[in-house]
Amino acid sequence: MTYSLQEISSIVNGELHGTGNSTILHLVTDSRKIVDPETSLFIALKDKRDGHLFIPEVMRTGVRCFLVSSLPDQKDGASFIRVNNTLEALQQLAAHHRNLFHYTVIGLTGSNGKTIVKEWLNHLLQPKLHVMRSPKSYNSQIGVPLSLWQMQEAADLAIIEAGISRVGEMEKLANMIRPTIGIFTNIGEAHSEGFSSRGEKIREKLRLFAQARTLIYCADYKDLDEEAKLFARNHPVSLIQWSMKMPDAEVLVETVHPHKDGTDISIRYQQQEFSFTIPFTGEAPVENAVSCAVLMLLLDLADLLGDGMRHLPAVSMRLEMRHGINRCVVVNDSYSNDLSSLKQALAFMDQQQQLLRR
Repeated sequence: MTYSLQEISSIVNGELHGTGNSTILHLVTDSRKIVDPETSLFIALKDKRDGHLFIPEVMRTGVRCFLVSSLPDQKDGASFIRVNNTLEALQQLAAHHRNLFHYTVIGLTGSNGKTIVKEWLNHLLQPKLHVMRSPKSYNSQIGVPLSLWQMQEAADLAIIEAGISRVGEMEKLANMIRPTIGIFTNIGEAHSEGFSSRGEKIREKLRLFAQARTLIYCADYKDLDEEAKLFARNHPVSLIQWSMKMPDAEVLVETVHPHKDGTDISIRYQQQEFSFTIPFTGEAPVENAVSCAVLMLLLDLADLLGDGMRHLPAVSMRLEMRHGINRCVVVNDSYSNDLSSLKQALAFMDQQQQLLRR
């Protein structure tokens, strides 16, 4: 889907300098990632570095369209949309683009597991649906709008991650994503510095689902369960709880059996039992797999669970088994850097029975 520069200027309430007839297909915030200069709009963000400083370099690549908060001295025939805040304009443009589509949007948040659940859902859904998903872990104030920009009419469903590190961030992401179905993967200690308490962090993350129809989460996190129920009283969202401990949960995990080839899991939903095997062991993979399974049941796609779960892919930098020097094995979990992830990685290593010593 393409926009003219004039259309974009109107959407973000900008001041257009130059021609507005250029066709824009790509949004670029990094001067090193320009693929098609002629159809790219470079957004000069003031983040860790001021993107305005790179405009001359970007011009040399052939880009001629820019979203800026201040005009450069040398325009060299390029066109500029000037706004007060380029990040807010980017988010406004992404929200406009997302609102053009009416298929299901799944919003993911939580302390850990967002990227894994997203990639596993894509793997499970692919046989029947055309899925658009966030690239890598594009879940920030910048990453989310760049992800939403990739939504196209050809897709059947979108999966978007949302990650926050302080109060006030999620409302901006929620206004862009507007998920119809939500998944809260878990709650841990990751990214806790920007919150006064664990409860505040949960409440802030739940803001993502203010307009969602359904929220899937694990009720075994007691504080998450309590906050989700309070949230549902004030928002039109239906809760689907899954649990390994609570017999009255909507989805009950009845058995979890680890073995040398993975883990056998059986769950009960609406008086039916569903069983599947994942090629991983450990608490975190089981938790992520169950979150995926519950969504598949909600979408009435239980027939894809068996073969799909059996061939779940390893996600780059999360609990990868790598062969190192001197006949050693390395568990690579460098994607996350927090104590909860370290605990999961150590548990995963401890379950590798082929390792003679650790």
